[in-house]
Amino acid sequence: MKDNKRNIVILFFTLVVVMMGFGMVIPILPFYVKSFGASGGALGALMASYAISQFIFAPIWGSLSDRYGRKPMLLLGILGNAISQLFFGLSTALWMLFVARIMAGVLSSATLPTAMAYIGDSTEEKNRGGGMGLLGAAMGIGMVLGPGIAGWLGDRALAIPFFFAAALSSFAFILVWIFLPESLEVEFREDRSIKGPQFRQMWEALFSPIGLLLIMAFLLSFGMTNFEAVFGLFSLERFGYGPQEVGILLTVIGLVSAIAQGAMTGPLTRRWGEEAVIKISLLSSAIAFPLMLLAFNTFTVVITICLFILSNSLLRPSVSSLTSQKATVGQGVAMGLNNSFMSLGRIFGPLLAGFLFDINLNLPYLSGGFIMLAGFLFLVFGFSKLESSHPETS
Repeated sequence: MKDNKRNIVILFFTLVVVMMGFGMVIPILPFYVKSFGASGGALGALMASYAISQFIFAPIWGSLSDRYGRKPMLLLGILGNAISQLFFGLSTALWMLFVARIMAGVLSSATLPTAMAYIGDSTEEKNRGGGMGLLGAAMGIGMVLGPGIAGWLGDRALAIPFFFAAALSSFAFILVWIFLPESLEVEFREDRSIKGPQFRQMWEALFSPIGLLLIMAFLLSFGMTNFEAVFGLFSLERFGYGPQEVGILLTVIGLVSAIAQGAMTGPLTRRWGEEAVIKISLLSSAIAFPLMLLAFNTFTVVITICLFILSNSLLRPSVSSLTSQKATVGQGVAMGLNNSFMSLGRIFGPLLAGFLFDINLNLPYLSGGFIMLAGFLFLVFGFSKLESSHPETS
């Protein structure tokens, strides 16, 4: 038990470092793209290209982690993230940004589903919601530290945060390589054949016991990326904010997310269960989306954004935990599917947000609230079917 806690701490710290690098990119990316003369639509397409790569490759890495172990896939994902960040910082044209983001999507998509599978290997079912919450907290802490650093570095040169992010990922690679043990013993590995993109498996998974949860994974990702994709441009157009101001706001967002996922998800899911937490969070997210349009100064911007982030932050670990519990396939495959549907949300969220932003800057948030509300209504009528298909557990 003590060794298991130590391993989770190492994984937690590693994800903090990786997500710190990722968090540094978000506040800079809109201004970086704008320096190439790109519009909201181009920014949405750039973010979607990253998600398309994740959508295709995440289940493959998940299957490979079931076959070869978690540690090799984690190392591959972290190293790929470091290389892509370096290339991003060296880019001198818009097409180079697309190449860098696609590379990042292909390789770094091995990290999150493998980390989730590691938690699935290492925790009992009753504690899995808390374990997934810790991963979410690690991501949140990275988002607390990263944007503030990025705003400070980006004021000097927009490319510097990408170089620093590459250095952080390189450090995480060394940390995992030396200190993190393998969680999946050889005798428990599954000799699955890898046949490229698992589109058929994903389609069939929609009609499995975790199908409804995969739709929820799509919705929570759609909502968050719909917000993130145009937040920098929205802040610039409406409030005149620059990289530093956006970085500070994202730091606040990351702090709220870390607290929600690290301190609230475990107790809430143990007390009321994942289903209730998901329902309440979806409804709150649907309400908070359009509320952000009512903000008129920095204080109201912070309050309305925090309401949205608090709702959305509880969704990810709750959906991931329930998916892990109800999975009838390997943990790596289940978490790979979960990440793929989240990537699907990260495709359509930015594309829609960028397209609508070019029409009217308020439309991305109105459409996001409508879709989250539709998801809540769908969920209310769908969970009874989910419960009736719960797999037998010993």
